[in-house]
Amino acid sequence: MLLLTAAGCAAGAVAGKGEFDGDAALAYVAEQMAFGPRVPNTPAHQKAGDWLMAQLQARADSVEVQAFTHVSVDGDTLRLRNFIGRFRPEAGERILLLAHWDSRPHANQSRNLAQQQRPVPGANDGASGVAVLLGVADALKRRPPAFGVDLLFVDGEDYGDFGVNKDVLLGSRHYAATAGPDRPLFAVLFDMVGDEDLEIPQEGYSVERAPEVVERVWSKARDLGHGRVFRASVSGAVTDDHIPLLDAGFRAIDVVDFDYPHWHTTEDTLDKVSARSLEIVGEVAIALVR
Repeated sequence: MLLLTAAGCAAGAVAGKGEFDGDAALAYVAEQMAFGPRVPNTPAHQKAGDWLMAQLQARADSVEVQAFTHVSVDGDTLRLRNFIGRFRPEAGERILLLAHWDSRPHANQSRNLAQQQRPVPGANDGASGVAVLLGVADALKRRPPAFGVDLLFVDGEDYGDFGVNKDVLLGSRHYAATAGPDRPLFAVLFDMVGDEDLEIPQEGYSVERAPEVVERVWSKARDLGHGRVFRASVSGAVTDDHIPLLDAGFRAIDVVDFDYPHWHTTEDTLDKVSARSLEIVGEVAIALVR
């Protein structure tokens, strides 16, 4: 019995190790970038969404598309889509992993005033989280998860003004508002997780409102030997897609490296994203569902 227990602990400690392909994930980032900035109501946004749906249909047991519209403060009607890839859809106990797939229409943090009018390419801010979830989908296609798993790709996260909380987090707000009474065991958001100089502290709202989920994720990272990346220190609080979920009663946290110098600039490009960083985060994500 002791030997079996020890073997079980050892197997659990490395769950997810080697299942995630960082190079394949980087290729998923490149595929998204090839469409151009995924700004709502643009051809690139439409094509990227169609591509994402096809990727999920090839991997998940079932796929749901949540199509909805939003009228911005400027009066523009945005055509948006959330995508949900489900593994073991019949399972009652479920885990939710999510990322946003859109990119920002204006690079408001660029130093050059002219560049501020250009869209953000969104390699790390958007495409990296999508790539991690697609890498998880690859692993779950090969070997089904222990629980039901939903991979949620939300739209319209980055459209508007975070300073006044207008026209942002649109997809996660729609998902939270339309969710049924059943809640997943926990939810983990992955945002800006491909930075070559990756350091992920614990996000403030996550620690305050879902500390047990933070501990679950960071303990998995320690077991996998990624404690230097998943730092035990607490950073400031970040307004992100986990907030609408928390407000709707989900036990949700944000895995985000917010110390990214190219955030909301035209320099958020493919060369800033690392296959190794994606692999580290992907291994932790897979370990959560094993």
